[in-house]
Amino acid sequence: MPSVLVTGSNRGLGLEWCRQYAEAGWRVFATCRHPGEAAGLHALSGSHPALSVHRLDVTQPESVYALRIELRDAALDVLVNNAGLYLEKYARTEALRYDEWRQTFEVNTLGPVRVTEALADAVARSEKKLVVAISSHMGSIAEIAAPGDYYYRSSKAALNAAMKGLSLALRERGIGVLLLHPGWVRTRMGGPDAPLSPAESVAGMRALVERFDPGRTGRFFRYNDTEIPW
Repeated sequence: MPSVLVTGSNRGLGLEWCRQYAEAGWRVFATCRHPGEAAGLHALSGSHPALSVHRLDVTQPESVYALRIELRDAALDVLVNNAGLYLEKYARTEALRYDEWRQTFEVNTLGPVRVTEALADAVARSEKKLVVAISSHMGSIAEIAAPGDYYYRSSKAALNAAMKGLSLALRERGIGVLLLHPGWVRTRMGGPDAPLSPAESVAGMRALVERFDPGRTGRFFRYNDTEIPW
């Protein structure tokens, strides 16, 4: 049975990743900060016994280490670094709030790198050996066309740079790294007017996971398989 671990899986895209992989018969490790409040995940686990819910705060090294110990014998075919933060109320303010900027970096940049570093051994033990980072086209410097969104844009650009570097280090262990933009999706961040449903977005990204080959490691794609400039 292939296995996947998803961070930030209690709602939105993370919950949909878990749903689709569970329905496809995968072993799913669903992680979130507050498992006791993850009603959607527990409902999903009730109908899919191969899905388990685990506590993980990607900003806390001790939480990541505890999960590493818990999964010390696991083999993770796919690690989906989905957990993310978008502070919409500060997105277009002219008065920058540096504490919130640092918080965004902790979740969007340091979090995925911390989790990838901790679980690289588990990924290396698998057959698929793939790390996925959910980025955003807003992290593409080439596509910046308006002011604002400084926290989110810079955190995702930094994530892209870090994951590109990690792809070179992890390649020696046979591990691939895939950077994905999910599109504009009807989630809490995307809002009700977004054209894509979570199911459509995740289905597109899963297709890229399925046909991943080593020539794509460290590259940046939209959910529909178009490559995004750095």
